[in-house]
Amino acid sequence: MALRGRRLIQLAVAAGMIAGTLPASTAFAAAPLSIAVSGNHLVDGTGAAIRLLGVNRSGTEYACIQGWGIFDGPNGAASVAAMATWHINAVRVPLNEDCWLNINGVSAAYGGATYQAAIKSYVTLLHQYGLYAVLDLHWNAPGSTPATGQQVMPDADHAPAFWTSVASAFKADPAVLFDLYNEPHDVSWSCWLSGCTTPGWPTAGMQSLVNAVRSTGATQPIMVGGLAWANDLSGWLANAPTDPAHALVASFHNYNFNLCDPSCWSGTVAALAGHLPVVTGELGENDCGHGYIDRYMAWADAAGISYLGWTWDTWDCSSGPALISDYNGTPTAFGAGFQSHLAALAAQGRRASSPPPGLPRCLACRLRPI
Repeated sequence: MALRGRRLIQLAVAAGMIAGTLPASTAFAAAPLSIAVSGNHLVDGTGAAIRLLGVNRSGTEYACIQGWGIFDGPNGAASVAAMATWHINAVRVPLNEDCWLNINGVSAAYGGATYQAAIKSYVTLLHQYGLYAVLDLHWNAPGSTPATGQQVMPDADHAPAFWTSVASAFKADPAVLFDLYNEPHDVSWSCWLSGCTTPGWPTAGMQSLVNAVRSTGATQPIMVGGLAWANDLSGWLANAPTDPAHALVASFHNYNFNLCDPSCWSGTVAALAGHLPVVTGELGENDCGHGYIDRYMAWADAAGISYLGWTWDTWDCSSGPALISDYNGTPTAFGAGFQSHLAALAAQGRRASSPPPGLPRCLACRLRPI
C-alpha cells in the first residue's frame, strides 16, 4: 500500500531508530534459512515445501525521505521477538529508491551507506528469529524528483541501478526474496513487461529489473506484482518476464476494496498458482474487522498460497490498516483475526514452515519455463 495520505510525520520517533544489531559484515555467513522456487511452490534448504505467512513492516520507505529517521517505531530484538510470537515466518520490508542510492537530496543521516547498513542489520536480525525477509521497492521517482511516494511503475532512471545494488548486497543471503515493485497500476501489460513512457518519463519494465537482479549473480526468488495495484494477475502468465534462474513468484495484493473478489481468487489466482508460487504480499481490510481476511486466509490455506498482513505498525486499523496497537504485538480489532488464524494453524501443526494438506512436493511438470 502506498500510504496514500494516511501518515503524518512523527518527529518523536526520530531518536534511537537504529538498534544495535550484528554488524552487516556478519550478516550472511551462517544464515540458517534458505528459500528457493521448485515448480509451483517455495521450498526451504531441505527441499520441503513452505509458505510465507508473515507481516509487512512499513516505515523504511518513508521516514528517510521525510528526513526524520529510517524506521518508524522500534526495530530492535524485542520488537522482532514480538512479531515472532504471532507464528510468522516472513517480514516484508518496503524500501525507498532514493534513500538506498543516496540521491535527490536525502539527508546524509538517513541515506546511502547509513540506510543500507540499517537495512542489512535489520534483515540479519529477522533471520536470527527464523524469519525470511522480502525486500520491496516501494517508493520511487524519476530524474531529480524526490521519491516521496509511489509511481505507476518503477522508473528507468534509477530502478535498475537500485536493484543491481540491492541484489549485489544480498546475493549471498539465501533467506531473502526480491519484490521488484510494490503496486504497478494504470499501465498496460506491455508496459509492465517492457517499459514505456508514462506519464512523461520512461518506466522500467519488469524484464529489465529481473535482468538487473540476475546480472549480479543473485539467484533468490523474485516476486513480481501484477496490475491494478498488484490486484490483477489476469495477464501475468502471458506476459511473464524471462528468468534464467526460473525462480519467479507472482505477487498479489488483496484488500476488501480491491476488484479481485472470491470468484477471481478461485479463477485467476488459483490458475496462476498451478504454474508458479503466488505470494499475497499485502493482505488487509479497512473496516477494523477481519471477516474478509478470514475468508481469504482459509481459501489461501487450501490453495497453498502465501500471505503477509499489512501492516505491523501502530496506525489506525481502518486507514492503515494496522495489525497492532503497540509494538509488543497487541492486536487491533483487524489484527486479532490475523493473529488468531496463524495461532490456529500452529496449534493444528500447520505452521508456516509446513505445506498445507494435499500440497504436492513438486509440480515442475506443470510449470511453463519463465
